[in-house]
Amino acid sequence: MTGVESASVQSFRDHAMMIGYAFRLDRLKTPIGIALIAADADGVLRALDWEDHEPRMRELLRLHYGRVELKNARAPAALRGALAAYFKGDLDRLGEIEWRVNGTPFQRKVWTALPGIPAGSTLSYGALAAKLGSPRAMRAVGHANGANPISVVVPCHRLIGADGSLVKYGGGLERKRWLLRHEGVEVLPSFRARASRAPE
Repeated sequence: MTGVESASVQSFRDHAMMIGYAFRLDRLKTPIGIALIAADADGVLRALDWEDHEPRMRELLRLHYGRVELKNARAPAALRGALAAYFKGDLDRLGEIEWRVNGTPFQRKVWTALPGIPAGSTLSYGALAAKLGSPRAMRAVGHANGANPISVVVPCHRLIGADGSLVKYGGGLERKRWLLRHEGVEVLPSFRARASRAPE
């Protein structure tokens, strides 16, 4: 890190302390739209969402951190590079990305478990609840999954219904379908969201 970069990071940290949280907001073109990347002063990923869902991302950040300022600034090259590589087919590069979340203990438990679902595979909400030792907490797992602020890297798209249906996805079912196919999961066109039923 150069002296100029070091001074810039320190200034960013000082500003964050004054206003609560200050994250850098960057944008990355992907095959499924513009990704919004929010990183902290240390370059750690705090949120990843889609440009057409920016209000939701801001609301999730507010719920998890309180007052947050997003300042347009380029994300670290390593972070951008790993994401770009993933979308080009190098799926393992997601594991290089350092991320951090806030939330309830149960939410963090769910989010921490999601990267344990390998690319190319899926898990049902009920199966994840059972793995977490709370087999009756399918609905709570669904709520936590929906409140995940870090799409793709914390792969909430890998959770599906017990019958193989996509159920829902904050970024839209077409994105969920694309991500799963990109990772090698066979997704049938007939899969629909089941808005009237709880996740299984």
